[in-house]
Amino acid sequence: MADDPFALFDAWYAEARASEPNDSNAMALATVGADGQPSVRMVLLKGHGTDGFVFYTNRESRKAGELGPGSKAALLFHWKSLRRQIRIEGAVSFATDAESDAYFASRSRDSQLGAWASDQSRPLDSRETFEARFEAIKARFEGGAVPRPPHWGGYRVTPARIEFWQDRAHRLHERRLFTRTESGWTEGLLYP
Repeated sequence: MADDPFALFDAWYAEARASEPNDSNAMALATVGADGQPSVRMVLLKGHGTDGFVFYTNRESRKAGELGPGSKAALLFHWKSLRRQIRIEGAVSFATDAESDAYFASRSRDSQLGAWASDQSRPLDSRETFEARFEAIKARFEGGAVPRPPHWGGYRVTPARIEFWQDRAHRLHERRLFTRTESGWTEGLLYP
């Protein structure tokens, strides 16, 4: 059993990438608005390490409004094929501009164009409106590189807690909790 939560995450993530049929990097992102209303949605993990777990989005979206300075968030990976999940809770910060630029450059051209065309989370009168905006953006950048929009970038969740859950027979599951301290990580078990 690993005593480093990041090494254990890497091992489980590698197994998920080999066994999950779709989007092994999908994670639920839970946030809380200024009004105390919780919200959860699926996002894709695009980077991780001892400094945290990174995803990218429109910084004018509802989720971005809930990820402001001093905010905290929770992540959940659920890999049904492995009968495992990982829960992560921690503080949120921006990924660097260099990280955001590098990831944006790696996206497909249509995904890059879509980042410009979408007013994510805002009301849309019809699908045709969005498709027309996409075509206009496509024409605007035709023949050239698509730069990262100024309203688009990455977020990093730096974990304070990481829980590894493994399904066991008769609902006698195994739960391992790692909690960050000033000197590193402590580990303990939780009742299922």
